[in-house]
Formats: sequence, structure tokens, C-alpha cells
Amino acid sequence: MSQTILKMQGIQKYFFGVHALKGVDFDLRAGEVHALMGENGAGKSTLIKVLCGIHKSDGGTIEYFGENVSFENIARSQAAGISVIHQELNMMNHLTVAQNIFIGREPMSGGAFIKDAEMVKEAEALFSKIGIKIDPRVTLGTLTVGKQQMVEIAKAVSRDCKLLILDEPTAALTQVEIEELFRIMNDLKEKGIGMIYISHRMDEIKRISDRVTVMRDGEYVGTAITNEITKDEIINMMIGRVVYEEPKTHSEVPEDADVVLEVRNLCSGRTIRDVSFKLRRGEILGFSGLMGAGRTEVARAIFGADPFDSGEIFINGQKVDIKSPADAVRHGIGYLSEDRKRYGLMLLKSVADNTALASMDRYVSGGLINDGKLKEEAAEYNAKLRTKTPSMEQILKNLSGGNQQKVIVARWLIQDSDILIFDEPTRGIDVGAKSEIYTLMNELSKQGKAIIMISSELVEILRMSDRVMVMCEGRKTGELDISEANQENIMHLATMREEN
Repeated sequence: MSQTILKMQGIQKYFFGVHALKGVDFDLRAGEVHALMGENGAGKSTLIKVLCGIHKSDGGTIEYFGENVSFENIARSQAAGISVIHQELNMMNHLTVAQNIFIGREPMSGGAFIKDAEMVKEAEALFSKIGIKIDPRVTLGTLTVGKQQMVEIAKAVSRDCKLLILDEPTAALTQVEIEELFRIMNDLKEKGIGMIYISHRMDEIKRISDRVTVMRDGEYVGTAITNEITKDEIINMMIGRVVYEEPKTHSEVPEDADVVLEVRNLCSGRTIRDVSFKLRRGEILGFSGLMGAGRTEVARAIFGADPFDSGEIFINGQKVDIKSPADAVRHGIGYLSEDRKRYGLMLLKSVADNTALASMDRYVSGGLINDGKLKEEAAEYNAKLRTKTPSMEQILKNLSGGNQQKVIVARWLIQDSDILIFDEPTRGIDVGAKSEIYTLMNELSKQGKAIIMISSELVEILRMSDRVMVMCEGRKTGELDISEANQENIMHLATMREEN
């Protein structure tokens, strides 16, 4: 059995009276990938922050290579060989790859001049060591997210990393980039580096990890050898119940249901190329396709977030002119953006303010905001969604990703939008929160709301959609009733490139 390099026992943490970690245990062996799982808000991030010195524990012990430790800050944990690769990379896009790797540790000449050539040579040797093919001289910002992530892993290895923490590392990667990441991880395993892998993607967990530890509500639930536990058993440990993800076999939307949204011949450069479709009342229309297919671009054009060159939009049979999101909202369209932190959330504002953002006019009278009514209605709609928050005054950034997502859904429920566009609605949230979002979407469709759901997960498309529209390189390549949709024919349409 490999050496145990990390042992955390009985870890406690309180925040303003909230018991965030309740005696959590966790250990990691050399050359192991140990998955850390749990719903958003289960305490995973807090546990990692205690380990790295961002938070000071309120009880328990940490042993690192057999010695009791308590890192004062993240600089001390990094010096000890612990590195974290965050979901949102923290690098300098205007610098070169080599400069990012050795920033603060550059080889110097005479104490005043950086030896650029030597730095590039060291970066090339480092890349060769872990099998990365990237030119160290290129500007980091020109690389894909996957390549940038590999640079950050190389940076960690250059610091003599012994324990690597990967937090949702595949959230923004293509399948090719995921394969490359896993190859690098397997190479690091052979070098004896222990890895903590945080992800909500069950298939990845089953494939890359050796053991799984599950947390729930700040408590340790259990640890299992990955190939000895089923997906349903992991889910049951995470949320205390089994969540079934059976695909939808048929649509219950009547064939004569009213068309609430029709798009005709929508064009925008090379990103949207003559796209037409209809959306019916009570229907969930899945938008499927590979990255770069143009699905989000279509959604943003409909919502008025981006201009388009030509095409027509009809709502309830009437042609409308949508030039801005405000126009779209007036016509009853709500949009949950793919990039929620950039376009959907005000992280430093309260839950109430975020919930009421799209309908603020209804709370203003005589130039004053009726704060009481705003908070009352925000609380009502967040309660319907079971949003976990101490109060409506809570700052949004303190909520988990899944609960932040629910706040945005509540925003459009208050607005009473008839047409809802959900762009990657479950990206970055756990399986329990996913199930609640799915239930909500089904309830909304039964109420007569019409929903466009953009998703990169075929399982999600097949589970939720009444009909599937598939795109490739800006074009609509086909439509499938859910009764005839499966992964094979969706992927066939998603890869139907235009012949030159």
C-alpha cells in the first residue's frame, strides 16, 4: 500500500455560528487520485481551504507526510508542495507561458535582468518531463482553456508539487482536452503525486479516481474504492436518496399546441447561418451540438444580447423587434446565461437584489424602492426552489453554485416570463441540485412555459427534451422528436459539417 501523505481527522469549522465542517475525516496516498464529492454546500471547498491555510480550522488535526501541520496561509502550503488548480484559472493572459510558470521565480542575471532564454529552456524541459506540447514563448491568452490548465499544472510541478488539488477541472474542456488532462494525471500518478479530484461528473469520477470520499451538509459520509461502488450508491451517499436519470421516451406536448416563439432565417456572420425553428407552449426544446456549434449565439441573438444581420422573430404569431435584453424581457423572454458569473450574477449584492434584478420596476414607487415587498417576494420564490440561504440579505457569492443558479431561476419566475432560455442550466452544480432544476423545468413546462434548454450533456438532452434541435458550425443540421432521439443520431447531426 502506498504511503499516506495526508491525513485530516475531525476537522471542525464555524462561520458566524454556522457549523460548516462537523468533524470531517479525509486521507490521501502517494500516487492516488482521491475524488472528493458532495452537493454544492456540502463543505468540500471549505475543507480544501482549511488544508491550504485560507481558513484556520476550529478543531481536528492535519498530518502531512507524518507531521502535524497548520499552514498559516496559502503561500506556506504551496511552499510545502500543495497546489490547487481552480475551476476559474488565476493566471496572467498578457504574459507568455514561460513567464506565467516562473513568475516571481525568474532566473536572473546580475540580480537585475531576467534570463528569458534560460526561462524558456527550463519551461521546455518541464513540458517534456510531463508530456505537454506547448510553445513556452506564446502569450498565454492565445491558448484554449484546456491548454492554459495544462500550463498551470506544469507550474505546480515546477514547484516540486507533492499534492495536487483539481477543482472541477473539466468544466470548460472539450473531450480531446479531457483526454489530455487524464493522460497527464496518470503520468503524475506514476511520479507519486497524490491528487484530490473534485467533480460532479460521475463518469469521470469512475474513470480517473482510485477512491471516493463523500461529504453531506458539512459531515463525512464515507469512503469507498471507486471500482467497488456504483454511481447510484455514490448519489445516495451524497443526497440521501437515489436520483433516477432515465431518458424521456415521448413528448406529452400536443401537436396542436400554440407556437409561442418562431425564428426564421436568423443569420449573424459565420456564427449563425440561416437558423429557423419553432417553440410550442409547454415544450422543452433541447439545443444540442458540439462546442462552437452556435447554440449560445442563437440564444443571445433572440434575447437581444448580441445583434444579428438578418432574420425574423415572432412571438405568439406577431413579428417583434428585439434590439436589447430589455426588449426581450418586455416580450416575456427570460435568459439564464451560460456564463452566470459574468452575465447573470451580481456576486457582491444580496440574494434579494439578484432575485429582483429583472423586475425592479414593480418595486419602485415615487422614486423609492419598496424594500419590504422586494424581500418578501424574493423569499417566496426562493422558498419554492428550496434555495439554501440564511436570509434574503445574504451576499450571493457566499452561496454554493447550485443555490446561485436557483436565485437566477427565481429572478425569471418573479418576472413571470413565458419563454425561458436555460443555457447549460446544470453546469458546475451537483447531482442533487441538478435533480431539483430538472423537476422545476418540468413543472414550468406543465404550467405552459416554453423552454429552450442548451446543454452539452447528451444524457441531459435526452432526459429533459420533448424535441431536439441539433447544430453544427452555426447551422441547424436537424430536428428530432424525443421518441427518435438517441446519442448516436444526435452526434451524427452534430458532426454534419458542410462539404467544401
